[in-house]
Amino acid sequence: MKTLNKELQASITPRTALELLKAGNKRFVSNLQENRDLLKQVNDTRDGQWPFAIILSCIDSRTSAELIFDQGLGDVFSARIAGNIVNTDILGSMEFACKVAGSKLIVVLGHSKCGAVKGACDHVEMGNLTELLSKIQPAVYEEKATKENRSASNPTFVENVSEINVKRSVNSVIERSFILEQMIENGSIGIVGAMHNIETGEVTFYDDALYINDAESVDFSLAKLRH
Repeated sequence: MKTLNKELQASITPRTALELLKAGNKRFVSNLQENRDLLKQVNDTRDGQWPFAIILSCIDSRTSAELIFDQGLGDVFSARIAGNIVNTDILGSMEFACKVAGSKLIVVLGHSKCGAVKGACDHVEMGNLTELLSKIQPAVYEEKATKENRSASNPTFVENVSEINVKRSVNSVIERSFILEQMIENGSIGIVGAMHNIETGEVTFYDDALYINDAESVDFSLAKLRH
């Protein structure tokens, strides 16, 4: 498996980056991971790195982006925070990854049975966690399908909130970063929301939270996100 270099990274489009991640997850689920010489990749990347994507995921120990997408050293940036929320530091990291380091795709990756989402559903308040969970609260209130037992004890409610939270985070990236918004509009990068099933290992990508401006895009528009 080749280690990414500047030329290989430059040849990858946002759409190709998405397909690389889909293929990697399929290998992971099938237990057919690529055979990599990780020590060689350490040596190959000693003078620089050229990851093709940045993945924002939860800190959950079962959701390691490099593993579930079967990627090697130097292939992806991994930003992790409980509840895969977006804040200024995360946005700055994404801007570095895409504008400076050349990554082609942003993935906001949630996961099933998320503890942070459960905490938000139960309106938990505890030290600094209170402020973090407050960033997930809007997704809790936006979930209208559940009429009874709107708590962490209702798995359907939790998964609905998790999906909403991912899509809100995708929108937040676009709305809060002019740099990334412009790069998405001109087609140099793309962004997508996704969900990792911790029971099966499978990642589902959301078509209604996918923004890639290329020849394959049927109706690309960021206008609906602007108010």
